[in-house]
Amino acid sequence: MNLFRRRALQSIYLCALSLLLLIQQIAYNAHLKSTQTSSDGTKYIKWIDFDISSQALTDAVKYDVESKNSEVHTDAVTLLSLLATKYGGSFKSYKKADMDKICEKLRSGEKPEDIAPNLKTYNYYKEAYGAVLGGLVGEYAVPCDYEESGLYYEKRYGLKLFSPIAAGYYYNHYDDFGAARSFGYKRVHLGHDMMGSVGTPIVAVESGIVEALGWNRFGGWRIGIRSFDSKRYYYYAHLRKGHPYAADMYEGKIVNAGDVIGYLGMTGYSSKEDTNNINVPHLHFGMQIIFDKSQKEGWNQIWLDMYEFTNFLSKNKAEVAYDKESNEHYSKSSIIDLSAPD
Repeated sequence: MNLFRRRALQSIYLCALSLLLLIQQIAYNAHLKSTQTSSDGTKYIKWIDFDISSQALTDAVKYDVESKNSEVHTDAVTLLSLLATKYGGSFKSYKKADMDKICEKLRSGEKPEDIAPNLKTYNYYKEAYGAVLGGLVGEYAVPCDYEESGLYYEKRYGLKLFSPIAAGYYYNHYDDFGAARSFGYKRVHLGHDMMGSVGTPIVAVESGIVEALGWNRFGGWRIGIRSFDSKRYYYYAHLRKGHPYAADMYEGKIVNAGDVIGYLGMTGYSSKEDTNNINVPHLHFGMQIIFDKSQKEGWNQIWLDMYEFTNFLSKNKAEVAYDKESNEHYSKSSIIDLSAPD
């Protein structure tokens, strides 16, 4: 190799290395700006840019499930956190080959801390994604058949989340997170709208506890469900006029992922209950992340862009059936989350 070519290759290598270091520094600076100190002196995350592609989520879950009983279990959150550290938090350039390489290193015995280009940034993403995806994969049970002692449940490991729209029901959507809204006051849209037909069964995405139920002048008839670890709050709004909820819904109730919880509608934008003031029937679906109690109702709430996430969830829809006598739909796919309270 002549001297000119060697120096050209060295220059390309140094440029690539400088670019990688710059990406890592940007990611770390974003991490610093994304933390805040609580009243008791502990630091907590104040914002998350959650833009993991549906394909990356699909690949990570597949690796997680397939490696469950292997010598090295490559869990989804670790894989995605390592990729986020490499990408500087942006998955726009995601390649499955990058995830494959990380899995190979983990299987060969390397630790995530050794693979991560920047340990502090990796720890930030591990905590952030751990909160967002804490209910993504894990152990659950499904009813299988009756035995002499009663209903038999089979224990499984895999994806524990469902699309909020039941199987067999059409909807369309686009990325509208952050769009302008003007009812009441000027603000941005902190959820994801899924347009469909009035009466479409809405199911619980994740198992949890019903925390809010009733009328809200912005969201109309709505349901708020808190995850068992209290990190995630799922918000389902604009439910159907006259018959918004599934039977026996109440605050404090434990619901399973896949359970029918209500019906799509167009209520809201009114102080008067049971009013249709939304122009297009749709489900407003949102997820709030909470690291500190001040984020629950305060000015520093964290709401995520759910567009890619709902694309991912659309591959796992809950089957439902209709009971004519009660005029209710019920789930044929709900699971028993083994992390649920006794």
